[in-house]
Amino acid sequence: MVKEDGNNNNSVGSGITNKCSLHCLGPLTFYGQAAGDRIHLSSDGLQAERRGDTFRGGVVFTSRPVRVQERIRVRVQKDDVFRWQGAMRVGFTNVPPSNRSLPLPEMAIPNLTNKRGHWAAPVPEYQCSAGSELVFWVSAGGSVYLESSNTRRKLLSGVDLSQPLWAMIDIYGQTRSIRLLGSEMKRLFYRRKSCPVSAPELPISPDQGCNLNADASTSGQSDECISCLDTDMSADETCVVCMQRAVKSALPCGHKCLCYQCTSRVLLQFGTCPLCREDIRSLLTEWRGVSG
Repeated sequence: MVKEDGNNNNSVGSGITNKCSLHCLGPLTFYGQAAGDRIHLSSDGLQAERRGDTFRGGVVFTSRPVRVQERIRVRVQKDDVFRWQGAMRVGFTNVPPSNRSLPLPEMAIPNLTNKRGHWAAPVPEYQCSAGSELVFWVSAGGSVYLESSNTRRKLLSGVDLSQPLWAMIDIYGQTRSIRLLGSEMKRLFYRRKSCPVSAPELPISPDQGCNLNADASTSGQSDECISCLDTDMSADETCVVCMQRAVKSALPCGHKCLCYQCTSRVLLQFGTCPLCREDIRSLLTEWRGVSG
């Protein structure tokens, strides 16, 4: 694998920080320690280019697991339409990039898709010209979708959602270089996005990080100061912060939007309701729900 000087990054890279917000999905880059042997990564981990006189050896993975319905956006930077046939392939894998041995297989299809825990499909050549922007994601039903120029298509189905998923891209054939533009999850009233990656100015302390899913016992606040919902709460309503656990708390403003683990961290770090921005601290009164 060819790397840019100083590009010994894992996750977002050595010395790269992120800017967080309440609805931040976390930084998203290419994983620097496991990529195709023809891949050259930029120092920020956002651009990947396949180099050399070949159409293969261009597999890359995201630096962190991605969520169901998290839409990953990439732009084709360079193409080589007069030399090769076929274009990039996109998909997902249950196998962490940190667990992979090098060198990686030369192609996602069939070298990886023939192995358990890998799903990928080719993107049509006409959608992969230089400057094209593509969005792909895995649905709650385990299907992979691709969107480009307001056109949506289903690429494949049968993705195993029982384990974490990393996005996988094969910079194949005519596709020479791509740039990762971030990701987002669309909700009814708002969107969650991956946070920008930038060069560091000041170190970010653990309390300023994107992870709002830590156990509430580490925050120094008790969940008893936020009302507990009864057990009849619909399991379909998920916490607006972690997007994983069921809602179990009601805030003083009346919104029911947080799980147990996220209530104390939101109270400690932000002090406002994630939906209406009402000041939780000024309204807070102890109220206990009835357990089922």
